[in-house]
Amino acid sequence: MGSSSSSYAPRKIYLDVDGKVQKQVVFSRHCSPCDIRELLCSSSNIPNTAIMVVDPEGAMVSIDPTMPTNCPKDDMFHSVLSQVAEQFNAFHITELKTELTNRLAMLEKRVEEEGLRVVEIEKCKNDLRKLRDEMTLRGGGLNCSCKYSFSDDGKKVTPRRDVPNYPKYTLSQETIEALKKPTFDVWHWEHNEMLSCLEFMYHDLGLVKEFNMNPITLKRWLLAIQENYRNNPFHNFRHCFCVSQMMYGMIHLCNLQEKLTLTDLGILMTAAVCHDLDHPGYNNYQINARTELAVRYNDISPLENHHCAVAFQILSLPECNIFANVDPEVFKKIRQAIITLILATDMARHSEALECFKQKVDNFDFTNEEHVTCLKKVLIKCCDISNEVRPTEVAELWVDCLLEEYFMQSDREKSEGLPVAPFMDRDKVTKPTAQIGFIKFVLIPMFETVMRLFPQIEEIMVQPLRDSRDHYEELKQLEDAMTEAQKKKTENMSLGGEKK
Repeated sequence: MGSSSSSYAPRKIYLDVDGKVQKQVVFSRHCSPCDIRELLCSSSNIPNTAIMVVDPEGAMVSIDPTMPTNCPKDDMFHSVLSQVAEQFNAFHITELKTELTNRLAMLEKRVEEEGLRVVEIEKCKNDLRKLRDEMTLRGGGLNCSCKYSFSDDGKKVTPRRDVPNYPKYTLSQETIEALKKPTFDVWHWEHNEMLSCLEFMYHDLGLVKEFNMNPITLKRWLLAIQENYRNNPFHNFRHCFCVSQMMYGMIHLCNLQEKLTLTDLGILMTAAVCHDLDHPGYNNYQINARTELAVRYNDISPLENHHCAVAFQILSLPECNIFANVDPEVFKKIRQAIITLILATDMARHSEALECFKQKVDNFDFTNEEHVTCLKKVLIKCCDISNEVRPTEVAELWVDCLLEEYFMQSDREKSEGLPVAPFMDRDKVTKPTAQIGFIKFVLIPMFETVMRLFPQIEEIMVQPLRDSRDHYEELKQLEDAMTEAQKKKTENMSLGGEKK
């Protein structure tokens, strides 16, 4: 991109002596009005001399027509000088504007180029993380200890302290509308794009303004969140985004902006973002294996307690504290509410949370704090296990990822002589058998209970669950038919061998 110097037009002054142009003076861009005054004053003693000022296009600059023709020569020169100075200043300001515009354009281009480089760097970093995890798996034995040791105060989450470097994407109106719906396809987005979507959600809901968040701090916090999700098959940053996007969608679908406070919406969104931080990829394994987390939290929701601890360890860093400008007493309530919601995602507490909400749903009072807390616990549970609400082509990929993670856990449990849950055993479970019971006895009852308070979710959330149940039941019938046919074939072959 060229500099402003290439577009500079020289300023010219012509001296007319006896009706003929005798001299042309060209001024450089660095010439000041004082220089012009000095030249004109030095020419004032030449008889029969007229002075013409020409603009960059060659047009003569007019002299003030109100100037009397019979004014003294000195007064005339002073008037001309003043007008020349004004014209020159106008030219100078125009040049400065042009130069500033060009420099801004150059800076914008550099920012764009740097943003593209950042995308490539982030992809390389993700590839390196995957390689590191593969090397760990091949190095003999899986390490299921938590990523951060809280017994050593020197080991803390260390997010980036520089200006966040993921490029900001301008979301199209189509994407903005899609973000508000459960049909959103989370598989088509890179990590940097998901970060920008999360950032947009906080701005769109008014949370940045409500909590007086520094936008740069919000970026740093989101980056720290992303970096503290492991590359597990299922419990990873994409799952975090999936749950957060579903929460954002339910806020719009259920018109929660009109029913809950902005503080409640901030609690819901932040709990969704943080709910699985540093998940090791193993679930109820912790208690049976007596891991460090299980010992630390006395077998009480060890993973969920760990997610909370990592979340607030990140928030304890000034450069990542999105609630830094919130009143300390208000922050205490926000902290406790987020902890309550993240702990509610423990499936061991599923019946407790659902029963609490069932008792209140028919006479629900949005001004009652206890009622609202029960609702928020059920909402985050719905979002956490909402994959089957999405279209089949989106949901089935999540089932594959979850089964992969389950099988990794059950394989390890078998090798260590620990109890194995039947729904995690690769020798016993199939995709249909894994999903039918979960959809029929966990998902549908919970979403139908929420539907009693928000009837508008039936078509877009509950009906897809019923369709998914029917889909997997059909697959189960096909599996059973194939198994039976294979069994008969084996029996026939066995009988044929005996006759021979």
